[in-house]
Amino acid sequence: MKLLFIADIVGQPGRRIVKELVPQLRAKHLVDVVVANGENSAGGSGITVNTAKEIFSSGVDVITSGDHL
Repeated sequence: MKLLFIADIVGQPGRRIVKELVPQLRAKHLVDVVVANGENSAGGSGITVNTAKEIFSSGVDVITSGDHL
């Protein structure tokens, strides 16, 4: 099983690069599961339903959180 772990996704620039690269990385390396830290995905502090949906639609399977939730 191949796992891809992504550190902090920060704001819109982080979500944009995840959307761009995760599908490519999944295909190139035959990744089975993608885990990403999304606690800073909404403007750099916290996560919203919409940012979570955007991250999941990019190919991330699991979103972790931290002290900003």
